[in-house]
Amino acid sequence: MSNVTGSHRLPQPVLIVDDEPDLCELLGITLQRMQVPSQAVHSLAAAKEAMATTPFALCLADLRLPDGDGLDLVAWLQERHPGLPVAVITAHGNVESAVRALKLGAFDFLSKPLDVPNLRRVVSQALRGGPRTTSSRSLLGTSAPMQTLRSLVARVARSQAPVHIAGESGSGKELVARLIHDSGPRRDGPFVAVNCGAIPAELLESELFGHKRGAFTGAVADHKGLVQAAEGGTLFLDEVADLPLHMQVKLLRVIQERTLRPVGETSETPVDVRWLSATHRDLAQAVANSQFREDLYYRINVIEIRVPALRERPEDLPELVEHVLARLAGEQGRPVPSLSREAQARLASYPFPGNVRELENILERALAFSEGPTVTADELQLRATANALPVAAPAAGLPPDATPTGASAGTMTNQLADLERTTILQALEKSRWNRTAAAQLLGLTFRQLRYRIAKLGLEDKEPPAP
Repeated sequence: MSNVTGSHRLPQPVLIVDDEPDLCELLGITLQRMQVPSQAVHSLAAAKEAMATTPFALCLADLRLPDGDGLDLVAWLQERHPGLPVAVITAHGNVESAVRALKLGAFDFLSKPLDVPNLRRVVSQALRGGPRTTSSRSLLGTSAPMQTLRSLVARVARSQAPVHIAGESGSGKELVARLIHDSGPRRDGPFVAVNCGAIPAELLESELFGHKRGAFTGAVADHKGLVQAAEGGTLFLDEVADLPLHMQVKLLRVIQERTLRPVGETSETPVDVRWLSATHRDLAQAVANSQFREDLYYRINVIEIRVPALRERPEDLPELVEHVLARLAGEQGRPVPSLSREAQARLASYPFPGNVRELENILERALAFSEGPTVTADELQLRATANALPVAAPAAGLPPDATPTGASAGTMTNQLADLERTTILQALEKSRWNRTAAAQLLGLTFRQLRYRIAKLGLEDKEPPAP
């Protein structure tokens, strides 16, 4: 017998709204075995009356009721009892109704004939729901777009609906996905992130769905796929627009049927994951261009969240800079530096095409070259961009008309790499090629220096031992 509360105290009851006595009895017996009390009513009006007098932990409602549509009840609950999770019961195969219910705010859905293990899963997750305050991750910023984003994350975290996260590269889409997971009832389960564009097309099915031993050449053992690795938790499909069309078909079936078939297997395996996805591309345009299946688009895009670009919330920049500098300085074991007034002006005028990820990269590089307690504008080494805002002053050492533009701007990245390479080589030579000492001279950790040496191709520069 499973006690979903983890204690001997009974939780608040579950409200069952269905006009089929047999189904109400099945639901009641299942809940009783889970040590969860329940109350059954048989109409929309009776459900609203019960809500007025009794606090419930969960509502299980059929979509077809004698005096109205179950979707009306979902909408009514979102308005009158927004904290109450509601799971709708739909006819088998009625995916459209289930998706509509999820869009209206339903927690999850159950298909007839009811699968008891699936029912127990939904009830357990709903009763485990509630705010999470232990996550170390947060969305920084007090701007209106960020306040809206935090509110959306809190709302969708309570649901099991698939969420698509749109936004430019570097804007923080994976952070949003992790916060949705951390704030929801699956927070104790795994969070598995998959970059769909980083897995070769010929390996995608095996990596996602797993394979049986001997399914193909090289399959020397059974392999559990990433979907099964996320069992009981959340699967985050990053850059989902990069999925090949043949994999989109298979993914759609897994999401709809909640089962998968590993490569080489003859039977299907139930899966219990929450689906989150993201891409920096315009997914609707990809559908219009026949690059992404329309049916899969509507299945994963039940709820859409857009992460604002950094240039859309400039008032958040000072807080982000302070946070990133404190983190980087802590990692490097050095005092937290400040930015000069000119450096602050230069950042404020920069459009950040790479968003928060680029800001972190700029500040990390600046700390590598900064020797004093203040980071100067030159040490920021901002790249030239076509849509950059006018800066307050030209770079030191350059006449006002010598700022790189046009073709010369294209060489900026190479110039910065050459400068970084020269600085690292000088530090290595000064420390007699002792990388630990060189890292200290540069204000870097040993791992950071080793990464830069590999990135710049300096491994072969070290002189042979005497």
